[in-house]
Amino acid sequence: MSMSTFNFASMASQLGQEQGISFQDKALTWDTAADVQDVVDALNKQTTVHYLNLDGNTLGVEAAKAIGEGLKRHPEFRKALWKNLFTRRLKSEIPEALKHLGAALNVAGAKLTVLDLSDNALGPNGMRGLEEFLRSPVCYSLQKLLLYNCGLGPEGGSMLSKALIDLHANAKKAGFPLQLRVFVGARNRLENSGARALAEAFKTLKTFEEIVLQQNSIYFEGVSALAESFKENPHLRVINMNDNTLRPKGAEKIAEILPFLPMLRELNCGDCLVRTNGAYHFGEALENSNDQLEVLDLGFNEINSDGGMVLVSAMKNKLKLRFFNLDGNNFGEEGAEQIKEEMNKFPNAAALQNFDEVYSENGSSDEEDEDEEEAGDQDAEYDDENEDGCQEYDDDEDNEHGHANDTTEEADEDDEEYNNVAEETAYVTTNAYTTKLFNDTNNSKASDTFAVANKTINQNCTPEEFCLSQTPCSQQQFESLDKDNKFEALQSIIDQFTGDNHLLLLVFTTLKCAHLSQSSKAALDLAVSLYQATFDYAIKTKQETRVLNYVLMQLRLLRCEEPFKSDYDIKSCRFALREALKQPKFANDNIKNSFKTYLEAVDV
Repeated sequence: MSMSTFNFASMASQLGQEQGISFQDKALTWDTAADVQDVVDALNKQTTVHYLNLDGNTLGVEAAKAIGEGLKRHPEFRKALWKNLFTRRLKSEIPEALKHLGAALNVAGAKLTVLDLSDNALGPNGMRGLEEFLRSPVCYSLQKLLLYNCGLGPEGGSMLSKALIDLHANAKKAGFPLQLRVFVGARNRLENSGARALAEAFKTLKTFEEIVLQQNSIYFEGVSALAESFKENPHLRVINMNDNTLRPKGAEKIAEILPFLPMLRELNCGDCLVRTNGAYHFGEALENSNDQLEVLDLGFNEINSDGGMVLVSAMKNKLKLRFFNLDGNNFGEEGAEQIKEEMNKFPNAAALQNFDEVYSENGSSDEEDEDEEEAGDQDAEYDDENEDGCQEYDDDEDNEHGHANDTTEEADEDDEEYNNVAEETAYVTTNAYTTKLFNDTNNSKASDTFAVANKTINQNCTPEEFCLSQTPCSQQQFESLDKDNKFEALQSIIDQFTGDNHLLLLVFTTLKCAHLSQSSKAALDLAVSLYQATFDYAIKTKQETRVLNYVLMQLRLLRCEEPFKSDYDIKSCRFALREALKQPKFANDNIKNSFKTYLEAVDV
């Protein structure tokens, strides 16, 4: 590569302007010292290097060691922009590479302000390479720690917490009090135990202004611990808990601490199942506090119109509000209009976002929410016993046991609940499937989702029967589909449905084909095409996270609150997904990287 192919930052026109080196998005594979000679040359040639951006390449151990030698020359270095840097690397390579980079910065005497390792499949193993780095003097000045989509898991979250607490102590002892302001730890599968561990770090540091924990499979116990830790950080401006499971009890815990956060600018608890009672808690808390609020996201939370009106009323005096999202709740058409009319009375009316998805007002009732809250103590006990609910079961156990770690009585109770749902959602001619299936994990059994009422599927089945059947289809049923182009035939059935019904049919038709993928090349090819169609639709409708989570749960890759037994061959479904991920046009990088991280965790 010629010297002209990388970007030096332009020379500073004023004293103190940031200078650095970027090799961003070069898609280079760096294995040896020779492979990174251009990077090393740049580090040796440029006198001042405040940042090094290596995003979008893949770095091996020897190459990392060579870059480290170049970094030793730069005590002024302060921003390590190293996201998406270890694609296709062995688990043993990542910690070694991180150790070389960290050791080099310590030799240089650098004082980092930003460390970005997002979109790297670190996991607990990668954290072993990061622990010493995080405890060292180079991080005493750290202000932003960005670990988005790193697959840390509960163990990695605990390791990270201990490292941050030690860093805080080391920095204080050295006379450089740590001022870590921003932590981004979204999409890391932290679960309750990882969240509890990080809560201890947040309580210890007390300096945070922004905490992002989106999509981490955190339930009440973890939410409760985090809420207490947020209270100890009075300068918090941003809290993002999107796509975890607060439920009304968790919403109450978050709401209780809001008056202690006068500087709060953004609160995102969208897609957290806070429901109507949770909306009441937020509304009551926000009505007389948090006057600086600019962003409030409570979309897709099964809130009815009464809850929506309470939230709108609480926004009356939020003069800085610029984004207020209540989309995807159970307002019904009439309720949605009432909410918009009420919001239009206020000077910040423009903040209310459009309602693109308005569900009928059939969400959980107040009585159901109260019943759920009364069962809260049982939820906490359940979390202790099962580590956050649905576990990543061994595939062999899936075939033998419907509910790992459940007693017989518990399993029977779950089955009874599933059967009730099946009756409510049974397919009869053109009846729609319930959209709650995307939001209530305990309703996730495939046989309950597409139950065909009082109908037995013949060995020679039509595309409609294949899509809408209650159980996985056999090889004979797949081969008997009476169309040359099976994909178009199945898609024509799926296209007759809209919204969540369309998505659910896509997901489970995909699983039906993937179920046979290891025994049939035709089924594998069809499953790959359907995986693609599913996420094309998710991206088109801006529901990537929601659909990604749902598929991860069906493949037993993401823990869920209620355990369930899949009707499908999970190994075959994962095999087909791995083949789909090899396709160059599959979905986008975020979805690909997420799937790869979760699949790597179950690889043997």
